[in-house]
Amino acid sequence: MKQLKGYPKSLYKVPTKYCGGCGHGVIHRIITELIDEMGLREKTVITNPVGCAIWADLYFDTDTVQPAHGRTPAAATGIKRILPDHLVICYQGDGDMAAIGTAEMVHAANRGEKFTTIFVNNAIYGMTGGQMAPTTLIGQKATTAPRGRDPDAAGMGYPIRVSEMLATLDGTRYIARGAVNNAANARKTKAYIKKALEAQMQGKGFTMVEILSQCPTNWSMSPADSVDWLEKNMIPVFPLGEIKNTLESKAEGASK
Repeated sequence: MKQLKGYPKSLYKVPTKYCGGCGHGVIHRIITELIDEMGLREKTVITNPVGCAIWADLYFDTDTVQPAHGRTPAAATGIKRILPDHLVICYQGDGDMAAIGTAEMVHAANRGEKFTTIFVNNAIYGMTGGQMAPTTLIGQKATTAPRGRDPDAAGMGYPIRVSEMLATLDGTRYIARGAVNNAANARKTKAYIKKALEAQMQGKGFTMVEILSQCPTNWSMSPADSVDWLEKNMIPVFPLGEIKNTLESKAEGASK
């Protein structure tokens, strides 16, 4: 039988620290496959901050930098400006990017910084204990919202659609949202990431792919149930697809 896929050279062969059913491993696989396909392992820098993303350097056989919590876009900006021929990737979770790092990402996107962000959205704080995140759904339970997120309760508010928010900025060139809850969505997500990385290497500006991912441990459900929960609950709130694409448009502000 012909072997269609081998183990990515950019991915270390080590035991995983991620919980069973977590989507980070699939996302790592997709990214490292693309790094290999683009022949950029020696010219890739992953910036990964506090949160589950902090373990990324254990798996990516590339250069990595661990910035302070939420400050990944600032580090990526400096690296990309100094090494413009390198592939620079921000690997951030929703607690990190959509909370403590919101200002960093908004201004980097608005400036049109030429790196790519992989934004992993599992609608909760993962590593730090399952607290409510900016992306937590209405009614979803968390350790800091034991009765479920209530937008009318003091301090809770509504889920933030980060991709749609960043798409309004003139500095963003390509923004898409995928998921890794099944093979079909994972394939589409890979296509989005490939488009974003290629645009970065062509110097076209800020690109980002948001990825909806399962978190069975902090959702308090089995891995199988978490896949169904994501499909039924997250995707209606965070629709999949290309949200902004000006890569082939002559008009800088046009979106697709």
